[in-house]
Amino acid sequence: MGKKVVILGAGFAGLQVARGLRNNDFEITLIDQYNFHQFQPLFYQVATGRLEPSAISFPLRKIFQREQHIHVRIARVTEVDTGGQKVVTDEGDFYYDLLVIATGCTNNFFGNKNFEQYAFPMKSTNEAIAIRNRILLNFEDALSATGGQLEEILNIVVAGGGPTGVEMAGSLAEMKKFVLPKDYPDMDFSKLNIYLVEGSPHVLQNMSEPSQRRSQEYLEQMGVTVWPDTIVQDYDGHLITLKDGRTIKSRNLIWTAGVMGNVPAGISKDVLVRGNRIKVDECNKVHDYDNVFAIGDIAYMETEGFPRGHPQLANVAINQAKNLAANMKRLSSNVVMKPFVYKNPGTMATVGKHKAVVDLPFLSFQGRLAWFTWMFLHLMLILSVKNKLMIFINWAISYFTNDTTLRLILLPTRKQIEITQQRNAEN
Repeated sequence: MGKKVVILGAGFAGLQVARGLRNNDFEITLIDQYNFHQFQPLFYQVATGRLEPSAISFPLRKIFQREQHIHVRIARVTEVDTGGQKVVTDEGDFYYDLLVIATGCTNNFFGNKNFEQYAFPMKSTNEAIAIRNRILLNFEDALSATGGQLEEILNIVVAGGGPTGVEMAGSLAEMKKFVLPKDYPDMDFSKLNIYLVEGSPHVLQNMSEPSQRRSQEYLEQMGVTVWPDTIVQDYDGHLITLKDGRTIKSRNLIWTAGVMGNVPAGISKDVLVRGNRIKVDECNKVHDYDNVFAIGDIAYMETEGFPRGHPQLANVAINQAKNLAANMKRLSSNVVMKPFVYKNPGTMATVGKHKAVVDLPFLSFQGRLAWFTWMFLHLMLILSVKNKLMIFINWAISYFTNDTTLRLILLPTRKQIEITQQRNAEN
């Protein structure tokens, strides 16, 4: 039997390592709290009823159903025992020779418990569904609401002007213009306000100046109120308080303002850096550990080209995973590992139909071509042909009709809640 490799997390990085090690002399255990891989860049389309959750979610056992040496386990990690070389979970212990931490990031509420309790984050398919339910239920409630209640319903605030926040705000603006007036002909949607609040001077802070400027122009043309240099200070579920003293009555605060590393217990705090990321060398080996690696969003690697660490992007995670899989094969053959070298292919974000921004290493462009580029590249990243087809059909329908038929309010039943509570109690 080959070396035991335990991979924590089935995101872009964890999934790619497992796929890169198949058909080799390794016994691989892939652990995740969900039984599916999630395509995070399109969460906002689930949240706004453009795509079904199944279109961007891929069952892990389906992906690896023909791989006898890859074992999928659905469990929550409680601790990593590096001394005993085992991962402790609510489903038992898993021993390893090599450990790969690919647990990604979680929401950063900056220590504010009110944000954690009342805001709507969007870091999982389940959270995207919760946002969709809240948005749709809002408009049902608006039919009978008056005064202050109606104002709270018709103010939607997106905190965070990164790609996710920009894409979410733009999608909501298109929903306001093309969809809601037809669904609710007896409502006045001129009173629906969409705010995008960003703490830095520009939206898309990590993109080029032309892309920053153009994306904000797009949003404002679509009716989004963009407030740069604005920080959300507090929220009680009904009133958003900004650091400059302004307030917004709203029951809808969508949180895309920050992330932090999702570090499992047991990893020494000595290897953690800003953003709660794990410091690794250029081969993704965690400092002070001989057989523990970290890849993807949770890994912090300083190189000559990226002295402040690599951007937390899917492309970085995928390429780190490919390099690590190759290095693990080298390790098993007693060959020296090769350092990870990242060539930034560029970044992009979409705002709405025919409105997107793309930054390539030597070229920046915006508009219709950027929008089609964004669509094509995201479609290519989708795992299965079936899902590519599902998404393409939905996008085609939306393109020609400016509408979708996916606005379903799907709340958990009493039995589903009982099953979840029972399982949590047993574990």
